[in-house]
Amino acid sequence: MGHSLGLIAAGLMLIALTAREAEADAPGVTHLSTVAPDILAVTIDQGRVEYGRQVPYEPHPADTVDRTTHTHWVRREGQFIGSLVGKQQRTLFTPDRLVRGSVNAATLDALETYSVTCGGNAVGIRAVCRKTKPTGIARVAEWSFQAPLRHVVYLELERPLVAGKRCTVRFKNGLPGRDFVYKPAELRSEAVHVSHVGFRPDDPAKVAFLSCWMGTGGGYPYREGMAFRVLEHKSGRVVLEGRAELSKAAQDRTEDAYKNNFNGTDVYVLDFSALRRPGTYRVFVDGVGCSYPFAVREDTWRRAFYVSCRGFYHQRSGIALGPPHTDFRRPRGFHPDDGVKVYASTTALMDTKNGLSQEGSNFGNLVEGRTDRVVPNAWGGYMDAGDWDRRIQHLVVSNYLLELALLHEGYFRELKLNIPESGNALPDVVDEALFNLDCYRRMQTKDGGIRGGIESEEHPRQGEGSWQESLAIMAYAPGVWSSYVYAGTAARASLCLERYDRKLAGTYRESAIRAMEWAERELPEREGKSDPHAVHDSRNLASAELFRLTGDKRWHDVFLATSFLKKPGTPLYQWNSHEQRDAAWVYARTRQPGMDEGVQRNCIQAIQAEANDRVTWCYKTGFRWTKDPWRPLGWGAATSPDTLSLVRAHALTGDEKYLKAIVLACGTGTGANPVNICYTTGLGHDWPRSPLHVDSRVMRCPPPPGLTVFGPVDVKREQKRKYYILEKHNFWHPSPYQWPSLEAFWDVFWYPSMCEYTVQSPMAITAYTWGYLAARK
Repeated sequence: MGHSLGLIAAGLMLIALTAREAEADAPGVTHLSTVAPDILAVTIDQGRVEYGRQVPYEPHPADTVDRTTHTHWVRREGQFIGSLVGKQQRTLFTPDRLVRGSVNAATLDALETYSVTCGGNAVGIRAVCRKTKPTGIARVAEWSFQAPLRHVVYLELERPLVAGKRCTVRFKNGLPGRDFVYKPAELRSEAVHVSHVGFRPDDPAKVAFLSCWMGTGGGYPYREGMAFRVLEHKSGRVVLEGRAELSKAAQDRTEDAYKNNFNGTDVYVLDFSALRRPGTYRVFVDGVGCSYPFAVREDTWRRAFYVSCRGFYHQRSGIALGPPHTDFRRPRGFHPDDGVKVYASTTALMDTKNGLSQEGSNFGNLVEGRTDRVVPNAWGGYMDAGDWDRRIQHLVVSNYLLELALLHEGYFRELKLNIPESGNALPDVVDEALFNLDCYRRMQTKDGGIRGGIESEEHPRQGEGSWQESLAIMAYAPGVWSSYVYAGTAARASLCLERYDRKLAGTYRESAIRAMEWAERELPEREGKSDPHAVHDSRNLASAELFRLTGDKRWHDVFLATSFLKKPGTPLYQWNSHEQRDAAWVYARTRQPGMDEGVQRNCIQAIQAEANDRVTWCYKTGFRWTKDPWRPLGWGAATSPDTLSLVRAHALTGDEKYLKAIVLACGTGTGANPVNICYTTGLGHDWPRSPLHVDSRVMRCPPPPGLTVFGPVDVKREQKRKYYILEKHNFWHPSPYQWPSLEAFWDVFWYPSMCEYTVQSPMAITAYTWGYLAARK
C-alpha cells in the first residue's frame, strides 16, 4: 500500500533522468529546480555501486585465507576477492565495486563551468556554492570503502528565471547539458518540505515547511510573509492560500536543552490546517517551487500503519518470507528443524553489555557462559537489524501492539495485515505481538524463569545471510530482569486475549505468574549487585500488569512498594533514578478493587505533565518534531515521533492540543524534513535504499518495507566519537562536521547510527503512533 503513495508523483513535472539514464556510468544531472527566483539548484549524481554477490568458492593454490579475524577474508595472489560464507565455507561473497564516472569536483565550484540561458537570452551567474554527500557505500576490500556521490550545485543568477520560458544549463567540464521549461508551480523544489504520508481530513494540524541549506553557501534567507498556495495536484487549481511564518531562526539555539539549532538555516512554517477536503495536493511557494504531492484521505494513517506494522513481519526469525504475504523473499533461518542448535549460556542478558551491564564486551560474558546443553524450541522472535539477535527488549513491540488492540478493539479486530495468521480468531496486531512473545514463552524453564533471548557469539560475518549463520548460537540464562519484562507483557497479552480466546488467555496468565514468581524468588539473590533501575522499573510494570489482570493484592503491594509516583509531582522519568511511563499508564487504566486513588491520580497527572512538556518542545523546534530535551539527537530521535505520553494524554483527556502535537511530531519522519525523505522504507516518494539490513544486501535486492531507520545525527557528537566512515573518507563537501544535523542523513549501509534500526526503536513507537492516529475516533 505504501508504494502507491509514490505513484501520485507521476504527473508532477520533475526534471529527472529516466531509469535507464540514471543507471548509466557517466555522471549527469538528475534534478533541476529553483530554491529562489534567482537561484538554480542542479543535482548531479556521480557513480553507482555494484554490490557483492555470493558465488561458489573454488579454492586456488594462490589463495590466502585470514582466519585470525572474525570474517574470513580471502586474497588471491595478494588481490582481495571476498569473504567466505557459511559453516562449510563453500561460498564466496565478492567485494562491492564502485562504477564512479568521471567528474572533477574542483570544476563544480568554478563560475566558468556553467552557462545558463532563459528564453534564448544568456543569464549571468554571480556565484556558485555546493554540497556533496555519498549516496551509497561500496566495501571494496576488508576495510576499504568507496562511495558514489551526489553534488547539489547552487547557481546564483544575476536575474530571476522567467516562468514559462525554455531554459538551458550547459557545462564546460564534460557533463551533458539540460534543457527545461521553467514552470515553478509544477517544478518540485528541495526547499519545500511536506509529509509524504499526507493527512487525515480531520487532522488538526497540516503544515509544510520552507528552508534550504546550500552547503558552502549556508542557509538561504527567505523572508517572512512569502505567499504560498495549496494546489490540486492534477488540475493545478488553487484550493487554499497562506503566508509563510518564521518557525525557527538559524541563530535561535533553543531546540533542546543543550542550546542546539539543528537546521543551519531559517525555517518557515506553511500552515494549511483548514484544508479538509479529500484529494491529492502539492504546496507551491511563489518563486521557489512546489513540494512533493501528498494525499488528504480518511485512510492516510491506516495505510502508513499497515506498512510500518508489516516491518515487524519482515523482521521475523525462524520462518521463510515470501509470497503471498510479501514480495520480499528470504529463506528460513535459525530454526531447529534445519539442524540449528542453540546452546544454553549460564550468563543472563542483564549481566552483559547487550543487556544492562557496563562491564566486559557485548558478547564476551555470554560466550564465557556457554555450555554444551541445547535449549529446545529456541526459535522465533524478531531479529534486531544488522544482527540476528532476539532480545527481551524487543517485547516493547508486543506491548505497544497489544496496547493498540486494547485501546481500539473494534478497529484493530477488522484491520488485516496479510500475515500468515490472518483469518484466525485473533486480530492481526495481536497475532503479530504473540509471534514475538512466543519466542520467550517457548524457552521458559520448568520453574518459571525467562531467558533474555537468543544471540550469536558475535556480529554477523561479512556476506552471510541469517539462514547461513556460521557462528555459535546461545540462549541467555534466565534472569530477573528478563523474567519481569516477560511477565508484564504476557499479563497484557492475557488481558487482551480474554476477549477472543479464553483458553489461550489462561496459558499466558499462568506463564506470566510463573515468571513473576520465579523473579521474586531470585531477586534477593542479587542484593548488593547494584543493579540499574531498569530491574526495579520492570518489576514495577510487571506487578501493575498482573494486578490489572488478576486483582491479586500481592501484586498491588509490589506495585506500590516499587512505584515512584506515590508522591505527587514526581515525573515519569528521572535520569539515573527511574523510568515508569508504562507502569503509570497501566495503573491509570486499571479498574480493580483496592486501587489507591491518590497514586492513580498521580499517574494521570504525571502522564499529562510529560505530554505538556512535549507539546512545549514541539513548538520550539523548527520542523515541529519533539523529543525529551535532554536526549541527544541521533539513534532515531528525529525519525520516530516522541509521542508516547502525548498519545496517552490524548486517550485520557481527548484534548486536541495533544492530538495536534502528535500529528506535527510525525512530520519529520514522514518527509517534512530538509532531505525530503520518508525514513520508513517502502513509504512515500523517497525512502532509505541502504538500511543496515544484511539479508537484503547479501541477496542484492531492495530492503523490505516498514523499516524506520535511525536517521539524522548530531554530527558534532559524531566528531567526538571519531566515527570510522567520517574520519577515514573524504566523501563530503563541506566537511561532514559542518552539516546541520537535520541535513545530515547519508544513505550508506555502513553507518549504523544513521542507517541501522531496531524493532523496539524507532520502529515500535512509529507503528504505535501511526496506529493510534489511524484508529482514533
